[in-house]
Amino acid sequence: MHNFTRRSLLQGGTALAATGALTGPALLDFAKAWAQASPWKAEKGAKLTVMRWKRFVPAEDDAFNAMVAAFKTATGTEMNVFSESFEDVQPKASVAANTGQGLDLAWGLHTLPQLFPTKVLKMNDVADYLGKKYGGWTDAAAATCKQGNDWLGIPVATIGGYMTYRKSAMEKAGFKEFPKDFPGFLELCKALKKNNTPAGLALGHASGDANGWLHWMLWGHGAYTVDKNNKVVINSPETVKALEYTKALTDTFIPGTASWNDGSNNKAFLSGELYCTANGISIYVAAKDDPTKKELTADTYHALYPVGPIGKPTELQLCVPILAFNFTKYPNAAKAFVAFMLEKENYDKWLTGARGYLTHTLNSYDNSPVWTADPKNQVFSQASKRTLPASGIGTPGEKAATAIADFLVVDMFANYCTGRETAAGSIAIAERQLKRIYR
Repeated sequence: MHNFTRRSLLQGGTALAATGALTGPALLDFAKAWAQASPWKAEKGAKLTVMRWKRFVPAEDDAFNAMVAAFKTATGTEMNVFSESFEDVQPKASVAANTGQGLDLAWGLHTLPQLFPTKVLKMNDVADYLGKKYGGWTDAAAATCKQGNDWLGIPVATIGGYMTYRKSAMEKAGFKEFPKDFPGFLELCKALKKNNTPAGLALGHASGDANGWLHWMLWGHGAYTVDKNNKVVINSPETVKALEYTKALTDTFIPGTASWNDGSNNKAFLSGELYCTANGISIYVAAKDDPTKKELTADTYHALYPVGPIGKPTELQLCVPILAFNFTKYPNAAKAFVAFMLEKENYDKWLTGARGYLTHTLNSYDNSPVWTADPKNQVFSQASKRTLPASGIGTPGEKAATAIADFLVVDMFANYCTGRETAAGSIAIAERQLKRIYR
């Protein structure tokens, strides 16, 4: 847990300056001016406890911490912030929602606010304020946080997951550029395995990585968990095709992917065991920051997800929405903090600090300097615009959020690809679970 003070903020100024973030007096002056003009005035003696996902890019964490410290100083709000792994955010948010205590705000993933629609503080005024000021919200980001006309949370950013690969291995496999369709992607992975430079994507309960790429596989074949009327439609010929294609793909993977979490492929790629995976930009950033990995850095490239038989992007990117619980004693302070996070003077610099790991959900940030600071960052700028909401073509809400949180799609693919179940058996398990959720 961080205890933010002016002194600690100023001591962190050197690291933050390197990321282009406002530091020291400039950041504090902005924060104080903003607090005076803000539509939301923090309650006297306000204290906010905030849970967030654990950072993968240290500079993003530095920029976030500085922003929190400036908000504390400017508004007089006591800020207690702690981090949890992706896997632990939702269970701990659930405990707070059920007990009505322990947290004021939770910054989580996918459709977290939809899990507690009756326990969250409505953010309509914050969403309207930010949307009008910054060019509107991307479609999937808005859908992720809305229930009818109500905003259950604010979609702070998207963590884009795209192909991360070693260019030398791709070229040795006989490809001049990264494949743009599913058949080409499979052929690349086969050739990589043959050359002992394998690919690998998580088949375990990796909240970000596994949910992301396996929904892409499902949707790319034109298969969905539910249709536009929320009728369960997982049992389809398209799902069988998705399973069969993914089984062929996983047969080329490095051993062990069935137990991978969200950090496993990062470690394998950086250690030189893995040559192609799907991930955020964090692998590349970690390589850039390690003076012993200059060769790996130069050889690491990114590509958009190949497009499946459906003929258009069908990506599930990791939205990271923030919610405030309606039992907070300090609703004005909570709303002020969320709005403060996404103001240009903070957010543009925060994106720079995240170095491409976070993608904006407000259209005005399309031209943020981070996307041109390094040509290898540019792919990730498209994540919020290419993604579907976590519900696919169905209605975002508590039921879709539950299906994601329970890894129903991930387990369906893992059951078949590891040989635990037949295609029919894997689909039947998923169908039964989905019908229970959507009954």
